[in-house]
Amino acid sequence: MSLLSKLRCITIDVTGTLLAYKGELGDYYCMAAKSVGLPCPDYRRVHEGFKFAYKEMAKNYPCFGYAAKMPNIIWWKTCVRDSFIRAGYDYDEETFEKVFRRIYASFGSSAPYKVFEDSQPFLRWVREQGLMVGIVSNAEYRYQDVILPALGLNQGSEWDFGVFSGLEGVEKPDPRIYEIAIERAGNIAPEEALHIGDSLRKDYIPAKSVGMHGLLLDRFKTSDAEEWRKSGAVVLPDLVAAREWLQNN
Repeated sequence: MSLLSKLRCITIDVTGTLLAYKGELGDYYCMAAKSVGLPCPDYRRVHEGFKFAYKEMAKNYPCFGYAAKMPNIIWWKTCVRDSFIRAGYDYDEETFEKVFRRIYASFGSSAPYKVFEDSQPFLRWVREQGLMVGIVSNAEYRYQDVILPALGLNQGSEWDFGVFSGLEGVEKPDPRIYEIAIERAGNIAPEEALHIGDSLRKDYIPAKSVGMHGLLLDRFKTSDAEEWRKSGAVVLPDLVAAREWLQNN
């Protein structure tokens, strides 16, 4: 009996699996600064500043401020301001507000993202097999409400339900996010679900820990992929290969 015939649901990660960022973070911060007449900030410094600022915010206010009831825009405003300050740019309040609005709008649109060519066909194929598709992502509400639809990945035609950390207050690698997905799929048995992602730590291990099947994509030929295979994971290059694997196993 094939794995596909045993499944009732496939859950899938978003960034790195269905879509990727276009360009660098610095591109969007630079455009925002230029829009108010400022010179472009240093890409490397801004990128490093952002990494530290994001990590700090995620630690202090996880799931985009869910437990603290912090509005999404305030979470990001704090993160972006800290990114600039750490990079050595301390703009006055009025200037920063204009720069931030541009950045927040950009990342709340389809502009910084590109959908992999195999994403939409794969999701539609899964649903044509009579399976449910669930999105499981460490992302805020705009992915569900704005970004995915703007990219042509719509609830109802490409996916059935979403589990987004900013809306649930739980984030990967916490196995509970996968338990929520199983509940959303109609309280199916865990072994009737497969999760596809691009991280051993955030996707494969926690999904397997609740009894789901797991599959990893290595779209960018990461050096970690060999370790993933050694740990027993099935690692494939893209969703075309994932479809073939599902049809043949």
